[in-house]
Amino acid sequence: MNYSQFYKNALLNDVIPFWEEHSIDTTYGGYFTCLDQFGKVYDTDKFIWLQARQVWLFSMLYQKVEKKASWLAIATAGAEFLKDHGMDNQGDFYFSVTREGKPLVQPYNIFSDCFAAMAFAQYSKASGETSYGTLAKNTYLNILLRKDNPKGKFEKGTGTRNLKNFALPMILSNLVLELEDFLDEKEIQKTIDFSVHEVMEVFLQKDSCLIYENVLINGDLHDSFEGRLINPGHGLEAMWFMIDIGIRNKDTTLIKKATDTMLSILDYGWDKEYGGILYFMDAKGHPPQQLEHDQKLWWVHLEALVALAKAYEHRPDEQIKQWYDKVHEYTWSHFPDSEHGEWYGYLNREGKPHLSLKGGKWKGCFHVPRALYQCWQTFERIQLKSPSI
Repeated sequence: MNYSQFYKNALLNDVIPFWEEHSIDTTYGGYFTCLDQFGKVYDTDKFIWLQARQVWLFSMLYQKVEKKASWLAIATAGAEFLKDHGMDNQGDFYFSVTREGKPLVQPYNIFSDCFAAMAFAQYSKASGETSYGTLAKNTYLNILLRKDNPKGKFEKGTGTRNLKNFALPMILSNLVLELEDFLDEKEIQKTIDFSVHEVMEVFLQKDSCLIYENVLINGDLHDSFEGRLINPGHGLEAMWFMIDIGIRNKDTTLIKKATDTMLSILDYGWDKEYGGILYFMDAKGHPPQQLEHDQKLWWVHLEALVALAKAYEHRPDEQIKQWYDKVHEYTWSHFPDSEHGEWYGYLNREGKPHLSLKGGKWKGCFHVPRALYQCWQTFERIQLKSPSI
């Protein structure tokens, strides 16, 4: 199979047309993300991190695939909506707003901000509008100010059990590369060093080669629901971020360690009975508190494919190939909707669609097209070296 053409075709002839046709709000700007199986809008609320992700996606396509005026127009509609309605007076980004842009849910964490910074940076490069680059940098700096207490006044804890979460250093390791054109080298390397240390030395456990979602402030593990939580998808996504950093810094040791870690995560997270990668797991095998723990999610499998493709590019051995084939077969035989386009997001443990939606509060125009693009580009490089792949 010509994998690069396979992924390119899926991206440009299936997934992107679905969002172009169904998600654009031509009245108020921004995007609808709550789309049913057929692309019909079933809720008009706008979730800021999904708005930002779609701005990023269409800006990236315009930059790296083709300078299509329609793609830039779609990105512009979202960027302007995000700038005008996405944040409060302090520059903190809401979680959600109404269709018209009125605030619904306050800025209770900084993940909306992270994706807004990515969006503004990519849109600035696509449009040439330098003000968006400034906005991207300011948003990034605001994130750094809040990184030690990301939820601020919205933190539910009492201070009795101080845990820190894996998501922020993981996101920062990718975000800093997205903003590379807008930051000085010292700032870039400082954030890279912080992220790599947190991901690979603090949250990654040397004995198990697994990444925990939460650790105590001092880096120790805690025997509790949160302290035992494993999210294989997060670990796999982080590993391809680490590979990208390893490429940037010519750090072959980091690339090797990231590759070995992803293989450990896959071996641990693979459902031996029904196939696919489990959503949440308990490190000690206890029942997880998440009722959806045994579902199979679209983004988890896509991140695994990206990670494996990037790993294979740098270490084309049989173990990685076997894992890639295994994940590829499961993913492509379960998630895409060949009749109505795009992908299902949520399968039950047996691999049947749990929800028929194509977009909602958590799934938007991001993980599917980003992964298809990443795999397309990675396999194109691999095939230049080995045309038989």
